[in-house]
Amino acid sequence: MAIQHFPLKLVSRRMLAPAVGHYAFVRDDGQPLDFVPGQFIQVHFAYADGTATKRSYSLATIHDHAMGPGEAVEIAVSYVPGGAATALFESLEVGGRIDASGPFGRFCLMPGDANARYLLIATGTGVTPYRAMLPQLEAAIRDRGVQVVLLFGARTPAELLYGEEFRAFADRHPEHFRFIPCFSRELPAEGSAHAHADVRHGYVQQFLPEFAPDPAGDIAYLCGNPNMVDACFEALKADGLEVRQIRREKYVSSK
Repeated sequence: MAIQHFPLKLVSRRMLAPAVGHYAFVRDDGQPLDFVPGQFIQVHFAYADGTATKRSYSLATIHDHAMGPGEAVEIAVSYVPGGAATALFESLEVGGRIDASGPFGRFCLMPGDANARYLLIATGTGVTPYRAMLPQLEAAIRDRGVQVVLLFGARTPAELLYGEEFRAFADRHPEHFRFIPCFSRELPAEGSAHAHADVRHGYVQQFLPEFAPDPAGDIAYLCGNPNMVDACFEALKADGLEVRQIRREKYVSSK
């Protein structure tokens, strides 16, 4: 898949959380962005002094190859106080344009995977690639009966990015997909949409042992906070998973 440079035009934006926006673009050159769920794009811009810089964003797009040119290019953007990229996105109006390149990365489900279960682990915007993977996961559930556990760490219910979509997916596939939100600071109120039996209070790495990682049948994906990624990587290796069974992507905030 060729890496390309292209303009993007903003179609819509909405807040996913108090400091995270969901941005939907189309390519402004009339071409589709063909990508594999789990890949990312880079957005190119300049600091105030004119120095060129770039930021990487995982594609959140739920991808349909049948849509052809003009399909959406969707990303989740964390706002960093004083951040140059934050200033760029906060000032971007619908119809505005940015410069991008991609797709990049290999944090993807592999065609040859024959595992019994995926352990998908994320914090914050690290959950974005898993949203893009939902159609592929649905196909893997249908075609080979794979089990999927999504452990997602957030501080509060307000920061549970795409939580309603993952919950709805779990409700559609109750025998095969479990969605485990782990809240480190604040649990959802009783009776709220986020209050259910699979909610946990604490950090994702605390609850990994509950799912008994199994080197005979598991492939794990780790995405988000580097400390979480490192802690889960070591725990999974201690459980016997080989490095090739653990796929990682670290998210580091930059200004």
